[in-house]
Amino acid sequence: MNGAIYAAGAVCWRVVDGKLIVLVIHRTRYGDVTLPKGKVDPGETLPQTAVREIEEETGLKVALGVPLGVSDYPLASGRNKIVHYWSAEVTDEAIAKSTFLPNSEVAALEWVTIKKARSYLTYERDVEILETFAKLADEGVTSTFAIIALRHGKAVAPSSWSGPDATRPLTERGVQQAATNVATIEAWRPRTILTSPAVRCVATVAPLAATTGIRPKQKPHLSQDAYEAGSANVRDVVGKRVRARKTAVLCSHGPVLPEILREVALATGTVPGSYLGSASDLPTGGFSVIHLSATNPSSGIIAIETHSPRV
Repeated sequence: MNGAIYAAGAVCWRVVDGKLIVLVIHRTRYGDVTLPKGKVDPGETLPQTAVREIEEETGLKVALGVPLGVSDYPLASGRNKIVHYWSAEVTDEAIAKSTFLPNSEVAALEWVTIKKARSYLTYERDVEILETFAKLADEGVTSTFAIIALRHGKAVAPSSWSGPDATRPLTERGVQQAATNVATIEAWRPRTILTSPAVRCVATVAPLAATTGIRPKQKPHLSQDAYEAGSANVRDVVGKRVRARKTAVLCSHGPVLPEILREVALATGTVPGSYLGSASDLPTGGFSVIHLSATNPSSGIIAIETHSPRV
């Protein structure tokens, strides 16, 4: 069999007059009704693709929310198409700035209730993704924000560095990891960047800060030095992020990441489990996106997705 074709999309949603509605698209060429999605371009990550394709098909700029699952189905060519989906809340501002016009790909956009979308969508595989979203709606946790726990990029080894540990710089690979992570992390539209004061962490978030215009705040409580000295108050840092209910990036070190995940769980009333260990066991340059309810953070962690560096 030929290699699979990868794509990404989302269930775009908004609330109008107290009613939750979702977006379906009427495709010109196929005469069907589907969820917005599209194929991965060379060099893209799946979250990056989802955001780009939604804007190209609908004119809407969105931030990704909770992952909703994967559709895997055969094409006439004999290849499989694998589509990853997220939820994506559409703001009033995005609606106002939409540039959509009917075109050769998409004939029309339509906002409908979940009930109507079930019968409207042409493909059962789209309905299955919609049902995952519907469960979130039933639980009242569609509106979300994320805490993105980021491990610094690859740094010069301690054995090769004569200065203080906190001054170890990134290697060339670490610099590349920091740069290539930007487009993926941007898919969740972070509002805040917090980092350990260590040079390797500050350098890791520098490209993201330059692209987003967000000024990073250095937090000694996220440092490895404070952790090893027993003076790191990770709870205070995480607690403020949960109360703020805005997507934030926390860049730290391998030994500190389990504490960050544990404190997110405790701050949101989530029962700890082995999944926290998996989400915090990141390679250098890797990150986990921890999704929390923006309307009821005490409802616990809704989902965690982990992303490895591309270099």
